[in-house]
Amino acid sequence: MDNTLFWIGFLLFIGVFLALDLGVFHREAHVVPPREAAGWTLVWVTLAVLFGIGVLAWEGTETGIAWFTGYVIEYSLSVDNVFVFALIFGAFAVPRELQHRVLFWGVVGALVMRFVMILAGAHLIETYHWIIYVFGAFLVFTGIRMAMSGGGHAAHPEQNIVVRVARRHLRVVPEYHGQSFLIRTAVGLAATPLLLALITVETSDLIFAVDSIPAIFAVTTDPFVVFTSNAFAILGLRSLYFLLADAADRFRYLKLGLAAVLVFVGAKMLLTDLLKVPPVLSLVAILAILAAAIAASLFADRRDGARPTEPAAP
Repeated sequence: MDNTLFWIGFLLFIGVFLALDLGVFHREAHVVPPREAAGWTLVWVTLAVLFGIGVLAWEGTETGIAWFTGYVIEYSLSVDNVFVFALIFGAFAVPRELQHRVLFWGVVGALVMRFVMILAGAHLIETYHWIIYVFGAFLVFTGIRMAMSGGGHAAHPEQNIVVRVARRHLRVVPEYHGQSFLIRTAVGLAATPLLLALITVETSDLIFAVDSIPAIFAVTTDPFVVFTSNAFAILGLRSLYFLLADAADRFRYLKLGLAAVLVFVGAKMLLTDLLKVPPVLSLVAILAILAAAIAASLFADRRDGARPTEPAAP
């Protein structure tokens, strides 16, 4: 897709929905209950599906399937972000009613970062074809490392180097001040812990983007398809967090499934000049991997729940 009107229209669409989100639906800070989170998750998935159907009808079957494949890859990888966000909010003791505000601005920052990274990545691949092998090898390595890590995350996300630099150069007050990231004090502006939490969220998303964006380039190098599928997954990430944040233990094998997806798309990139995998086959393979990981997780959770609890030793 090379139509400027599509880009303008989509960016306006994102701007309108973000303005409605912050200015109307979440003007007042509140705890997002599961029912509300489920409703917004359904809204964003429905909008994504409708948009994908539009791409399929306008650009043809191959581009449409590539869009859906990219969306599934990005949305499934974003589940890992959910559990990292839970760690970040726990580390900074962010009140539940303020978490949506952090994620909102985190999404805005993520959209800007990914827009730049996707345009740069598409230019690199178009100019230097060999870079696709670098992306493929990186994805295979990342997938293997993810599988061998056992699903663990950094225990202290608040101690990453970006946050340490921020603490060193910013005046930080120890307490929260409502939804404010910055407050005015007697000695000048000061940051609240909410700003540090936002910085950590943005840093973690940048790290995840390094994995997920090359994965979608394995499917298509069309910048519009890559960005819009990324954007819909990111826009639905907030509601997905409030829906799944407390259910990390129920998806114990999902990390292995995500690792297998990364290895699959990485291998697809490495073999791009030798073996052409049809887009529909890639989509089916990715869905099958994720479905198997989720089914195995739920089965293991039910099996463990059915085991009788051993009585405590006297």
